[in-house]
Amino acid sequence: MLRVIAGKYKSRKLKDVKSNLTRPTTDKNKETIYNSVGQFFEGGACLDLFAGSGSLGIEALSRGMTHCDFVDKQYSAIKVIKENIKVLNLDEETMVYQKDALSFLNSTSQTYDLILVDPPYKLDAYQDILDVISSRHLLNKHGIIVMESDHLREVDPKNDLIKIKEKKLGQSKISIFERT
Repeated sequence: MLRVIAGKYKSRKLKDVKSNLTRPTTDKNKETIYNSVGQFFEGGACLDLFAGSGSLGIEALSRGMTHCDFVDKQYSAIKVIKENIKVLNLDEETMVYQKDALSFLNSTSQTYDLILVDPPYKLDAYQDILDVISSRHLLNKHGIIVMESDHLREVDPKNDLIKIKEKKLGQSKISIFERT
């Protein structure tokens, strides 16, 4: 069962996507992510790519982000994200896009303070995603990208991105990048 770990919506239960195409982020990994980037935020815009149920973006809103865009190409995921948003009354703080992640990144002009990237491990788009975010300046100065990947995956930041932290958790790896 998914739940919000901390903040305004702490302990609220979230629906998850019933599909083998979606892998929910475990509570342990979610804790690691938010312990690494800061427990709470004082506003800011968040992007949850490959959002699944939306639990990572909802966690960011619960911890103080003021807006979150959720992107997933799966209809079942979009449906669950919208249900979770409705239950928590987050309609004013969110936008939901049913779109491929790279297509979204190449078409948006919005910039973000926090970008959460949790694609299917077998998808080989990690480097492309970082490159598009960097080249299109979608991350605000001192903004953070959190990328969850297979523990064997290596991704090298370019241009104005630097890797500031990396942690392996079983078969997963959390990599954190910052825009300088």
